[in-house]
Amino acid sequence: MPIYSRVLRYYRPFIGQTAAGLVLAVCGIGLNLLKPWPFKLIVDDLIPNRALTGQWRQLFGEDAHTTLLGLCGVLVVIQLVWGIVNWVTNYLFVRIGLQALLALRTELYAYLQSLSLRYHDAQRSTDSSFRVAYDSQAIQTIYNQGFTNIFGSVLTLIGTFVVMIGIDWQLTLLSLGVVPLIVCTIYFFANRIRTQSTLIHEQESAVLTQAQEGLSSVRMVHAFGREEWEVRQFQDRAQQSLRANLQLTLTNVNSALVISTLMVAGTAAMYYVGTLHVLAGTLTLGSLLVFSAYLLMLYHPLESLTYTAWAMEGAAAGAQRCFEVLDRADDVVDAPDAAVVHDTRGALRFENVTFGYASGHPVLHDIDLKVATNQIVGVAGGTGAGKSTLLALVPRFYDPDFGSVQVDGRDLRSVTKGSLRAQIGIVLQDTLLFSTTVRENIAYGRPEATEDEIREAAHRAEADEFISRMPQDYDSPVGERGGHLSVGQRQRIGIARAFLKDAPILLLDEPTSALDPTTEAAIMQTIKKLMRGRTTLIVTHRLATIHGVDRIIVLEHGRVVEQGTGAELLSARGRYATLYRAGNFPR
Repeated sequence: MPIYSRVLRYYRPFIGQTAAGLVLAVCGIGLNLLKPWPFKLIVDDLIPNRALTGQWRQLFGEDAHTTLLGLCGVLVVIQLVWGIVNWVTNYLFVRIGLQALLALRTELYAYLQSLSLRYHDAQRSTDSSFRVAYDSQAIQTIYNQGFTNIFGSVLTLIGTFVVMIGIDWQLTLLSLGVVPLIVCTIYFFANRIRTQSTLIHEQESAVLTQAQEGLSSVRMVHAFGREEWEVRQFQDRAQQSLRANLQLTLTNVNSALVISTLMVAGTAAMYYVGTLHVLAGTLTLGSLLVFSAYLLMLYHPLESLTYTAWAMEGAAAGAQRCFEVLDRADDVVDAPDAAVVHDTRGALRFENVTFGYASGHPVLHDIDLKVATNQIVGVAGGTGAGKSTLLALVPRFYDPDFGSVQVDGRDLRSVTKGSLRAQIGIVLQDTLLFSTTVRENIAYGRPEATEDEIREAAHRAEADEFISRMPQDYDSPVGERGGHLSVGQRQRIGIARAFLKDAPILLLDEPTSALDPTTEAAIMQTIKKLMRGRTTLIVTHRLATIHGVDRIIVLEHGRVVEQGTGAELLSARGRYATLYRAGNFPR
């Protein structure tokens, strides 16, 4: 029940529309209950007497043919009006369901975007995408196939029951004798269906993950000739999903068989007793036919409620996976009194910082470091030394476990993440580009930038020349993850993005490691222009790149073991000197 109450929260803005839809649904149910009556009048009054009696004669006329046409016309009118009301009702309910789905999807995606990298490091991105795209649809299922179906079915049951009691109370009670058994069947299968539905969602997410990983790495797959292995891996995942779907299908089929058998048994009992009543003269043939029609109306909502229960349980599994994300606490949040920072000087301080991705396994140990305004500091160290982790603490991708990171003497946890990150420009080893145009990728950090500012940033990054040669100039699409561009071109787009943002703090994480020596030399000249007048932390495994910067920090096993200028560190003949003379700093 808590899941369903949480789902209803997304429908509160549409209470008025829902109420209007329910009123229309009541009208539709009333019209549906009228459908059998023209036929009852034909069987009980018109056929035996060749004319109607009493008030019906005044309404439909004395001529039998005219009366018959009138009754058939009434049936058509009832069906037409019912169809129009039903159409409007269904459209309204579906639109409300889609609006709630939009609200949940947006909230879920926004929350995933706000969660710290610690969450995303532990979560498969395709699983998160599956929750946004597919699991979220549960909220519409619960509403359109759940709440509205339940309302309509219950109201139909009540209305049908009242009419049936008026026709023959004994037959009515006999027909309802199977209802407790149907309810027990629904209860018996409900938990099993939810469990199996949850498994299906997980298996389908795994299939999507396998497909995305295999297709996104298709070049490597071809290069190593692993096509058959990848297909087998995908087939294994798909086979597990198939088995989960078959289990749920068997459960649904079994439950449907039990329920349909119970309903047929109730119908057969009604036919037997009802026929006896007709033969005894206590019930007319027309009344028995009408009662049979109403019995179908009674059993249909019962059957509908059965399938509604299965749909609700299956949808609850998907909704639960969405709420699992929304219930996940963000470990990097803005403090209630967090301040907005503008125009920082860029002075950084790491004060006794200890941090680990997993509890009890620190990556950085007691880092104490000052970076002055406009100072360029290189960060060196072997694989796993903590270089990239150190940089990730500056924009608050993570918060330290102990100690503090400060900008201009203010703890980063005391300022808003948005305003802090507006003061930071970042260039990564693998520049991330979106499947849009060159212009939009350059302006990603400053979407309000003018055309002249975008072109100026590209010119300063020495990207304007190759962009101008592209088919659509700055409107040229870059392809998925920048696949239409070379590595060096993607890197220049990333540098242009940093130029345009013009932030006082610059973080460079292996900005040239994926480049050939010639391209690296050209890119480094551009990066040197970018670093001027900014507080810069640059991580690289090529020490010649940072040998001439203001200061170099050497990390080993998450600790600062050396720091100084390149010349000073070479003279000290420590870890830096060893790596520098080796000529090939390990990644």
